[in-house]
Amino acid sequence: MRSLIYFMHSSLDGFVAGTKGELNWVTVNDEIFDFVSTMTAQADTALYGRVTYQMMEAYWPSAGEKPNASKHDKEHSVWYKNVSKVVLSKTINESGLTNTRVISGNLVENINKLKQGSDGGSKNILIFGSPGASHSLLKMGLVDEFWIFVNPVLMGQGIPLFKDITDKIKLRLLESKTFTSGVVALHYINA
Repeated sequence: MRSLIYFMHSSLDGFVAGTKGELNWVTVNDEIFDFVSTMTAQADTALYGRVTYQMMEAYWPSAGEKPNASKHDKEHSVWYKNVSKVVLSKTINESGLTNTRVISGNLVENINKLKQGSDGGSKNILIFGSPGASHSLLKMGLVDEFWIFVNPVLMGQGIPLFKDITDKIKLRLLESKTFTSGVVALHYINA
């Protein structure tokens, strides 16, 4: 069965975005991009909430074609265009979307089918950002692994990394990586 991996940047005090969704505190550079590209190479499906999907869709399809596109923009743009995309939304219409499926209900059943390869995929499923969708998936016990990129910043308030967890979820640390920027990547699986 395929793993659903929660892939998220976080502040040291546990926030994934500012109170208005700001991400200007997230540290990204070539070292982190190169590391992340090893993760995306192991995934053939990207899962998003509606807001994150619309943000990604506005940038990635053409990012690699811009005259000043970075190596990362070129590589990730190719990956984004080729990967199967799944959007959790009750308001997006699937018609006219390229290589994209919308799930609007029965999350447990639909995500479990996806994990079993109902879309033809055989590699990991990555959920990028999408804190609201991630909170729902986590509450339903559908997340198998976590890659948390802890940034060296305290925010005090914002959108939390985890929310509405009512039962203890035991995790096991598989690996960690410290980047020169001070970001620490932590890889956990359910224990």
